[in-house]
Amino acid sequence: MASVTASDNLALVRKQVDETAIESGRDPDAVTVVVVSKARSVEEIRELYDAGHRDFGENRAQELTEKQPRLPEDIRWHFVGPLQRNKVRHVRPIVKLLHSMDRASLASAWVKGPGTAPPALLEINIGREEQKAGVSPESARDEAAGMIDLGVDLQGVMAIPPNVDEPLHYFEELVAIRDALASEWPQMKEVSAGMTQDYVLAVKAGATIVRPGRAIFDRH
Repeated sequence: MASVTASDNLALVRKQVDETAIESGRDPDAVTVVVVSKARSVEEIRELYDAGHRDFGENRAQELTEKQPRLPEDIRWHFVGPLQRNKVRHVRPIVKLLHSMDRASLASAWVKGPGTAPPALLEINIGREEQKAGVSPESARDEAAGMIDLGVDLQGVMAIPPNVDEPLHYFEELVAIRDALASEWPQMKEVSAGMTQDYVLAVKAGATIVRPGRAIFDRH
């Protein structure tokens, strides 16, 4: 019996995302699957690229800058982890989207440099956990306003919910925050939420971007 490949797993993830979107009355094409490729080899990423996938996520600046030159130029890189200001100059020229815009000092650093900075998502500490990055749900509007005033192209929100059995309500709260922000800034359409263990629930709640990793690379 042939072993299951990462491409097989990706096809299954995409099928689950599409079915959940349809069940929720949404267009499956409106949900982007970002394959989180941290700690994965260039060869593993290339397998998925050759299968037609283009959106990949990294969470360490050094790893991203090492992989990017060794892979095709039309990959759409997403930065999904915490970003230090002194690493902005390495990440900014490469990525399509920064998912973890979490403070004013990072916003200031992000808009500096040549050309137009890539868009970003406002990271929300949706579980109000002290150990996690992100702005509080209560301060999201004011934080977004400040970042937009600095020149950041905010296009939505991102969150990592607490590690609980039923995170659906956290995803629903995140979508509600996005809706409130979009009423003031219509470009804020994206909701990046859901990883290997909960991406189906995130799509059910209204996520437009999911970030699975192990669901694709781990052999089942």
